[in-house]
Amino acid sequence: MIVTVLTPTFNRGGGSLNNLYQSLQKQTIMDFEWLLVDDGSTDDTKNIAEEMRKKAEFPMRYIYKENGGKHTALNVGVKQITSELTFIVDSDDTLVPDAIETILQYHKKYKERKDLCGYSFLRRFPDGNINGKPFEPDEKVGTYIECRINADDTQADKAEVFYTRCLKEFPFPEYRNEKFLGEDLVWIRMAMKYQMVHINRAIYVGNYLEDGLTKNRRKNNIRSPYGCMERAKEFMRPELKLKYRLKGAVQYLVYGKFAGEKQLIAKAPYKGLAVCAALPSMLVYHRWSKVSDGLRG
Repeated sequence: MIVTVLTPTFNRGGGSLNNLYQSLQKQTIMDFEWLLVDDGSTDDTKNIAEEMRKKAEFPMRYIYKENGGKHTALNVGVKQITSELTFIVDSDDTLVPDAIETILQYHKKYKERKDLCGYSFLRRFPDGNINGKPFEPDEKVGTYIECRINADDTQADKAEVFYTRCLKEFPFPEYRNEKFLGEDLVWIRMAMKYQMVHINRAIYVGNYLEDGLTKNRRKNNIRSPYGCMERAKEFMRPELKLKYRLKGAVQYLVYGKFAGEKQLIAKAPYKGLAVCAALPSMLVYHRWSKVSDGLRG
């Protein structure tokens, strides 16, 4: 078994989880396993998962954990995976029929390279449109920083397949009482050591539900200020374009204020950037505080 499809889920026992299951059942190659990590669901996810497991054409495992956020569910799942590759697929999304076949095709070509942490494919929307920019050229080896951030493709999601050993090497940091963490924090850390193969093939269909993490990012961020501070510090790295470094510095100061931290500029990893971001961060904090007040209310 080369690929594990890793799916963190929370209260998706209804139609969306079944849609993913059906798309897995339709894969042209069944040489994969599905690991479903239930992040403390209060609905009937467990019973539905058991029924799916009985009927699945592929090996399936189900793990239950107390609610802690998607990143904690990913950490739990990765520890249980022994396959070479891990494909993170959200429970409200689906795969195209030849997704696994396509992954294995490119892995066969690149598997001898030791400088890679994985493969990045395209996502599309249900209407067929591509999420974000296509890669140029159609098949490119480069870092996440080079091919995504500095290519100004930061607002779109891709379909990333990682070497499991790299996910074990770079686990998601966890902070007490925080349930949200931007995954690109880890992707940037990986990029300081590894490259990825970026491939212009859409293998993943993203459905952005109204109660999903993507739709509620700002509120989730404010509830998880320490994780957002840590992510912002990664965006301050000199390998990134200046505009992203400055944005990272602003966010570092803003989320630091939400966390109640003091002497943020003195503690900043790049103090000059933090000084430049001081005034705009005050304006952003004032505007975002209205969202924070609504959360407390």
